[in-house]
Amino acid sequence: MKIIFAGTPEFAATALAALLKTDHEIVAVYTQPDRKAGRGQKLTASAVKQLALEHDIPVYQPLHFKSSTEEGLAAQAELKALNADVMVVAAYGLILPQVVLDTPKYGCLNIHGSLLPRWRGAAPIQRAIATGDHETGVTIMKMAAGLDTGDMMYKTLCPITAEDTSASLHDKLAAQGAEAIVAVLESEEKLQQYLAAREVQDEELTVYAHKLSKAEARIDWSCTASNIDRNIRAFNPWPVAFIPLDENNNLRVWGSVLSEKNAHCHAAGTILAIDKQGVHVACGDEKAVCLTSLQWPGGKPLNPVQINQTQKLHVGQLLA
Repeated sequence: MKIIFAGTPEFAATALAALLKTDHEIVAVYTQPDRKAGRGQKLTASAVKQLALEHDIPVYQPLHFKSSTEEGLAAQAELKALNADVMVVAAYGLILPQVVLDTPKYGCLNIHGSLLPRWRGAAPIQRAIATGDHETGVTIMKMAAGLDTGDMMYKTLCPITAEDTSASLHDKLAAQGAEAIVAVLESEEKLQQYLAAREVQDEELTVYAHKLSKAEARIDWSCTASNIDRNIRAFNPWPVAFIPLDENNNLRVWGSVLSEKNAHCHAAGTILAIDKQGVHVACGDEKAVCLTSLQWPGGKPLNPVQINQTQKLHVGQLLA
């Protein structure tokens, strides 16, 4: 089949790499315009664009597909001229109007990192961890005009462990998403079967995964230890949980585990111990969390031994 692939970050690139190993023809790749990145703020191509260029696939980077502008209409016409059988979309980052969704022969298929209709929206991986879900997965859906509202065609399951961060869970789901889209597109006949058997989402089960903000990554010690631990793992690698040091500087917290230390009669935020496991801190439920990786401003993330060597924290200290 002739496939258009639309995606931007590494999650999408994993799926594109898998499709490139099949017999399908990737006729074009759509991705976000190059962005400034890194300390030098140099224009950087997305992971999907870099992979496409390595395989000599034409790359398109329209700003939008709006019918209300000449640019949008031109982008629509450009896409239509590709005469694709199907368009695969994964973390693309642009809203696709109905006219675009209807352009390929079999429409547009989305690779979404959750078990829809749970966690529609921008941050399904992070929200699943932060909320304490025991499992998640990938849903392949036929896209509709709403936000992740399309009919479901294929699902995979992925357990969420007590060690998972958003980074580790992202990689697991990226691999599952790649396998899932290859399975759905095994052949034109297989795709037709999945489309015929697709399932409408139950709106009553809908939960939205709202976009992350830096402000919510501030640790609130009045919360339970398990809640704080989940948030720390959910916010790794972005926006990264933090403890304010002063008005302009934060202590970033990259890792944690639940602690067995007794926090009874200690104010939330009190350092109970600093040992080879990490920094044990009292939480709002009189239990404790152990911080295992900390990063001071201008420095690198430190492990428990290195944290102890800095002597910047002390037992009894009350963290903000």
